Amino acid sequence: MKVIICGAGQVGWQIARHLSGERNDVTIVDQNADLVRRATETLDVQGVAGFASYPDILEKAGARDADMIIAATHSDEVNMVTCQVAHSIFAVPRKVARLRAQSYQDAIYADLYRRDHLPIDVVISPEREVAEAALQRLAAPAAFDTESFMNGRAQLLGIVLGEDCPVLMTPLRQLNELFSTLRAIVVGVRRQDSLFAPEPRDLLLAGDQIYVFTHVEDVNRTLEVFGKKTKKQERIIIIGGGNVGLAVARALESRTDRVRAKIIERNRARAELAADGLTRTIVLNGDGMDMDLLTEASIDRADAVLTVTDDDRTNILAAVRAKQAGCPMAIALVNDPTLAPLMAPLDIDAYINPRATTVSSILRHIRHGKVRAIYSLGDAEAELIEAQVLSTSPMAGKLIRDIEFPSGVLVGGVMKGEKVMKPTGDLKIEAGDVVALFTMAKDVPEVERLLQVSVEFF
Repeated sequence: MKVIICGAGQVGWQIARHLSGERNDVTIVDQNADLVRRATETLDVQGVAGFASYPDILEKAGARDADMIIAATHSDEVNMVTCQVAHSIFAVPRKVARLRAQSYQDAIYADLYRRDHLPIDVVISPEREVAEAALQRLAAPAAFDTESFMNGRAQLLGIVLGEDCPVLMTPLRQLNELFSTLRAIVVGVRRQDSLFAPEPRDLLLAGDQIYVFTHVEDVNRTLEVFGKKTKKQERIIIIGGGNVGLAVARALESRTDRVRAKIIERNRARAELAADGLTRTIVLNGDGMDMDLLTEASIDRADAVLTVTDDDRTNILAAVRAKQAGCPMAIALVNDPTLAPLMAPLDIDAYINPRATTVSSILRHIRHGKVRAIYSLGDAEAELIEAQVLSTSPMAGKLIRDIEFPSGVLVGGVMKGEKVMKPTGDLKIEAGDVVALFTMAKDVPEVERLLQVSVEFF
């Protein structure tokens, strides 16, 4: 498949890395020649420097015979015009655009994205994706990372093991025997800044950060097994009243369990806009790091604080300040993946990487059949890949124990029809099954061979 990716920032680069790794013909376009050079030197892609919406630039990128264009520049308007030009001049069959502004997302204007109006086949909203990720973190407060798979029937949980974890020094093989009815598998372990796929004889140690793939019905029991208490989040303080904070507050207001939320927003005009758009949420105008304001917001009685301003450092510092003031849980929005190792030493319980959520969302929308979802872990150190097994796959018709997986790959779950099953050694993988595979970055090519992956547009 021939794909043009407009925008060579973190999102565009990661999508290009995934698609070029699957032997697609990828061309990346960006007005910054240095970013284009970085992409062409590190990835198996072609590059064109220039404005993505200019017809002559798209012509150079090969738009006349492209199968898909993904517009992921920093400008909504450039992304929209790029899709229009790709459609009107080059008849590119499939067009995906990243749009940030809330006004473009409103359902009442959904008719805008029609072939005879503004021809965009898939609209991706980073704010909406991040808000959904934040709500998932709040739903599993004991986890530092969480993501849904298999149509919402399975969940990946990131859990830090404390000294009071009841299963420390227990081999993973024995763990599966002790909790044989628990549909949960430890697929990844981070120990001393090193992430690896564990073996059955490996022990769990205090301080380990583990990734567990579990059936959604077993989430609470899984957390309890690893020494985490599940507590309902009833009082939530959101620092940052922009698009993400507003989206989270609206989602909380729509719930039936009457969660009480407060927003703290520094910009007065934005605070007034948030207050006008919400009904039950209290909006305070001020600095989220001001201890007096945090006290006024009853931070010591809150169940969780969510810091979602547009500045990483503000989010990290506000989360630390809230924890110092007595809030038991802090979740920070962090764009820069290199800041992720700071979260544990600073006692920040969870973080959200908007670029990772956006990349996962775009890949989910452009893949057909085979690979259904990809979730990047850490600083692109590993991936959780959800894929459908083809009849031509070397896995089809084999028991899990007989499949020659690389050492850095573990099966997290198998979905047969509508049923998610625990991947025991004697479970047979059949064509049509959906599998969730944890894979270290170095083993991705071998996983693609096992899946017989081909990315197609639809």
